[in-house]
Amino acid sequence: MYLPVEKLRKESRVWIYVGSRALAEQELTLAEQMLRAFCEQWSAHGQPLQTSFSIERNQIIVMMLDEDFQNPSGCSIDSSVGILRKIEAETGVDFLDRSNVPFLINNTIELVPLAELKAWFSSGTLNLASTAIHTLAATRGEWEEHEVIPVEKSWMAKYLPKSALRA
Repeated sequence: MYLPVEKLRKESRVWIYVGSRALAEQELTLAEQMLRAFCEQWSAHGQPLQTSFSIERNQIIVMMLDEDFQNPSGCSIDSSVGILRKIEAETGVDFLDRSNVPFLINNTIELVPLAELKAWFSSGTLNLASTAIHTLAATRGEWEEHEVIPVEKSWMAKYLPKSALRA
């Protein structure tokens, strides 16, 4: 069952998906309609789930689920990926490609290919103070408090070239 975001507990689980580009206004409206319809019928073993979603910066889909109300099953979580594939089919925006790392640069989401990450740090284009989209946030509260985090507090810090650590 769909609930407005603010009705879900801050401890509700989140899954964060960053699109290959921002959604245009018509695409955004379509994605919101599709996600709401999905959340209204999202269930696990026939039991409704308390769910919601948000679309941030026209490019980030945050799926939310209150696990205290009803535990999701593996199949129900997989079904949430299905709606992202349907959105991609309608808009051409890929929300499932994890080969790019999203950064917030000049208030715009910039996707950096994982294979090029060290080069971006070595060149100084990115540094420890650069802000990354916190795609590993686990709860609604964590996401809302830390949508973007400095690289030095992210999973990337341990993979940075030594030159980036001195910057």
